[in-house]
Amino acid sequence: MAIAKEKMKEVIESQQDDATYEEILRELTFERMVERGLADSREGHVISNEKMEHRIRSWQR
Repeated sequence: MAIAKEKMKEVIESQQDDATYEEILRELTFERMVERGLADSREGHVISNEKMEHRIRSWQR
């Protein structure tokens, strides 16, 4: 838990003094998404670019 709080403090402190609540939340969310993506990659939970391209194309239909 302390690690999460420290990371959140780090992200918050890196924001400009006039950052809005929404901007700070967006940065915290982005940081979490990156951490989850890296964890997935380390654990081998990945798909090929071709499969991802196919998924994206199916969404556009």
